Amino acid sequence: MARARFGLILAVALWLASPLGHAVIVPPLSQPTWSELSGEQKRILAPLATEWDKMDGFRRKKWIGIAQRYPSLSADEQARMQRRMTDWTKLTPDERKHAREQYKSLQKAPPEKKEAVKLKWQEYKELPESEKTRLKAEASKKPSPRPPPPRQAVAPKPSAPNGAPSSTPADQAAAR
Repeated sequence: MARARFGLILAVALWLASPLGHAVIVPPLSQPTWSELSGEQKRILAPLATEWDKMDGFRRKKWIGIAQRYPSLSADEQARMQRRMTDWTKLTPDERKHAREQYKSLQKAPPEKKEAVKLKWQEYKELPESEKTRLKAEASKKPSPRPPPPRQAVAPKPSAPNGAPSSTPADQAAAR
């Protein structure tokens, strides 16, 4: 009897170890559609309603996490969160991509640079609305930065007839 159990356990272990034993297909976990969200989640995430079903699963997961933390925020923080969600939905896909890239680069920045950005932001927030409007208009008029022109390949120096590199007076002076 013990031998039979051992044989059965061994057979199951070998089956699990075989490539076919692991051929279980697990569908990717999808995040809920807008209609599957709870009433509370819909209320909190309302600014994202029109885009929710177009979002990638990992983005939905992020927003659901935010919705879970939302009740623990102060009234001011909740209002700020609502404004930010509304502002985010107004951005174009390129503007969102740019914002994500800026965020990532700031996360990698040294603490001094982070502090400088924080101070500049604080100064900006204290400006009167008219000045903020002027600065926004000025920024929108600026052309987007162009990448530098491609570098020209440097042509190799001509060789002397015997195959050795030629030397010019400038090369000879530099070699000294």
